[in-house]
Amino acid sequence: MIASSIMIALQIFLAFVGIYQFGLALFGIVRKKKTIRHKPQKSFAILVAAHNEEKVVGALIENLNRLDYPKELYDVFVICDNCTDGTADISRSMGAHACERFNNQLKGKGYAIEWMLKELWAMPKQYDAVVMFDADNLVNTDFLIHMNNDLCNGHQVIQGYLDTKNPDDSWVTASYGITYWYCNRLWQLSRRNLGMANFLGGTGMCFESGLLKEMGWGATSLVEDLEFSMRCVQRGVHPVLNYEAKVYDEKPVSFRASARQRLRWMQGHFTVARQYFFPLLWASIKERNFVKFDAALYSFSVYSTLLGFVGTVVIWIDYVLPADNVFSSIYAYLPFWVPAVALASAALMFPLVMALEGIKSGKMYAHLLSMIVFQLSWLPITFYAFFTQNNKQWSHTQHTRVIRLEEVQSKQAS
Repeated sequence: MIASSIMIALQIFLAFVGIYQFGLALFGIVRKKKTIRHKPQKSFAILVAAHNEEKVVGALIENLNRLDYPKELYDVFVICDNCTDGTADISRSMGAHACERFNNQLKGKGYAIEWMLKELWAMPKQYDAVVMFDADNLVNTDFLIHMNNDLCNGHQVIQGYLDTKNPDDSWVTASYGITYWYCNRLWQLSRRNLGMANFLGGTGMCFESGLLKEMGWGATSLVEDLEFSMRCVQRGVHPVLNYEAKVYDEKPVSFRASARQRLRWMQGHFTVARQYFFPLLWASIKERNFVKFDAALYSFSVYSTLLGFVGTVVIWIDYVLPADNVFSSIYAYLPFWVPAVALASAALMFPLVMALEGIKSGKMYAHLLSMIVFQLSWLPITFYAFFTQNNKQWSHTQHTRVIRLEEVQSKQAS
């Protein structure tokens, strides 16, 4: 009886989380386009995190050299983190500052950024803001114009629109692409429309230099972006999404590489949840602060996924075993049409988002079926991440495809 009650309580909690997120998502359907524009005036240090990226870093630097922004107002710094290839030489040959770091103890992007910021603050030339990209990225040429607008409008931390530069490579990259469109529209834009805090995505990020100097970086977990997001919300700084500032990220083509990348994300997410969930939850209650409650719930989402997976497995095992059922399903107390409507509503959100984002490729819509496998694979990955969350080893994703911005934009237009 107690076990059944606990299982029902767990299902009610997970249903609340699902309804909560679905309700938020509805506010992302309408896109507000009103923007106050400013003349270029902010200066930027563009940091590019790179570990053995000689095959792709050149395409990004070429892209950054062509940004539609006064050249005297931005400089490109490539963080050559423990590189053993030609990343530094290529960067220098293309006019970027190659900053080489060698540290076999403190490995990973978070540590590399922390080191680079200390180097940056010690330089004679100072910048109004810092922008961060990964070496495999591409970016629309108006990116700094949008960052300048948001900084001039008083925002201190800005996240660009994260897109995928190779969604057509495989069913895995297509699944990433659809997921990113969904998150940009129904997770990020909905929060922006409601005046809530957005969450950083690891690249395409802009930070006011004064805030970075005051806070310090301090985000060295496997998910430094989420960690810094939580630190911002704790101190009342709300990162904001700029929907027009697009960044294109290369995604793993194979399922194996994708699983390895997502395992690292989930391992890091567990670390952040342990550190920030209860402090943010307590602060949200004490201060009656809904934004901090939302951030606490988001940090806990990795545990929600884990509990949902374990609970589902337990209930199915209980039904299969030839004995009286120990656990009850919440659906046993609801009309049969309730779960059907819930599943249909959640599923329809994905093609809706694709339509809203102007996706016309029939092949990409067909990948909605294979994406079911991709989404379900998060469950065992999260389960395994829970038991390996103390593994702090950075898992580098190799990038080999040389794609240029013109190719990406041409495919999107077709």
